[in-house]
Amino acid sequence: MTHNFFKKTRKRVQKDMFSQTQNRLTFRYSALLMLFLLLFVFIVYGLVYAVISTSQQQYLNMLLKQETRVVKDLLIKYGNSASPAPYNDIVVAREDAFFYYVINPEGELVMGSEASERLRPELLNLIEGWIPIENEVRKERIKTVLPNLETYRKQGIQNADLNIDIDLLMTGQPIFYKGQFLGMLYIGKDVSFLYQLLKWLLVIMLCLTIIFVGVAIYISRLMSKRAMIPIETAFLKQKEFVADASHELRTPLSVMLSSIDALEMQDEVNEDPFSKKLLTNMKEEVKRMTRLVSDLLTLARSDSNQVEQISTAFDITQVAKKVLQSVETLAHSKSLELQLKASDKLMITGNEERLTQLIYILLDNAIKYTPPNGKVEVILEKNNSEFQMKVIDTGVGIHIDEQKRIFDRFYRADKSRSRQMGGHGLGLAIAKWIVDTHKGLITVNSEQEKGSTFTVKLPL
Repeated sequence: MTHNFFKKTRKRVQKDMFSQTQNRLTFRYSALLMLFLLLFVFIVYGLVYAVISTSQQQYLNMLLKQETRVVKDLLIKYGNSASPAPYNDIVVAREDAFFYYVINPEGELVMGSEASERLRPELLNLIEGWIPIENEVRKERIKTVLPNLETYRKQGIQNADLNIDIDLLMTGQPIFYKGQFLGMLYIGKDVSFLYQLLKWLLVIMLCLTIIFVGVAIYISRLMSKRAMIPIETAFLKQKEFVADASHELRTPLSVMLSSIDALEMQDEVNEDPFSKKLLTNMKEEVKRMTRLVSDLLTLARSDSNQVEQISTAFDITQVAKKVLQSVETLAHSKSLELQLKASDKLMITGNEERLTQLIYILLDNAIKYTPPNGKVEVILEKNNSEFQMKVIDTGVGIHIDEQKRIFDRFYRADKSRSRQMGGHGLGLAIAKWIVDTHKGLITVNSEQEKGSTFTVKLPL
């Protein structure tokens, strides 16, 4: 019993509209905070990336200009033949340059140096045929292996694990002397450490983002909870007012109805057609008000969870027959055909009073909106897992845009028609509440001028 109580309470809380509204507010607040947080992360990372890349490119171009003057002097002094002998003992590029190469007009290497001689073929392949424009910088990545292979093997590291990627920034500049083209100078700088640092910075910022997402959700929950306090307070006061007003109105309406019945028994009233007509109209309006107050009280009690759910086993076929008999007069007044398709005995478990009210609401709704000489059909079925009821009519139908709202309180698809027929927009809302209390589902499938089909599914 305790387990079922907590289970029902948990389901009721999940369906509570305040919880749903608070969850939506939490989601929106969190999404907004996370959006700003992600924008901040990407903007900061983009700025850092741009600043570091720009500074490295500017430094490389500055280094290129300095080295161009030195190489130019050497080429003028020794010439630009492919013989590297004059340059063997000359160190041109600084230590922070990964490589430098001087290529003569014939495409031959005149002088050069690199961090590892094994990389020379690959580096020359990168610059082959490349004639950079002014201040042009290229980013390339090459693969190599770590030095001191024997040391790493002794430590048990396999050769495949020694492969590393080297990120290079490269630039170049042609060298001229008195209008004569002497050759091309190419310089490359290893920026692997900086790019690795940027990767780690991005990882750290994303990790911080994940942490702040949790903080954002927590803050959003607090903000949405605080925002819901005045709304919930106002709604509770409104529910109390509706419940109290509905309860208080029932007594004077009952007195009015009794008084009208007493007046109708007077001979003077029966002899005066005008007085009799007035009393008849008054009686119909009082009955309509009584039904409205009863519906309002039902919904007010459902909002406050004051309606006790009593489940018993009963024959739904017999209940449906009684409801059809009660609305038979109304159907015959419009020359409507009423049909019930069900087995002779169909036992289900639920609140008999509420399910009787559900059938009456759906039948009354179908009869009201079905034109004369139409047809209303009720189908009751049961399989191993659920009970299903269909109420089919050949009425005016419901527009597809309005089908999503017909179960809302006080909503009427055709307001003028509903007023003429005495509707007040609460019947289907009560029907949905009855189905919800039985953990079921109610749907509508309708086509204008062809009719509607209301389907109710209740778990067994």
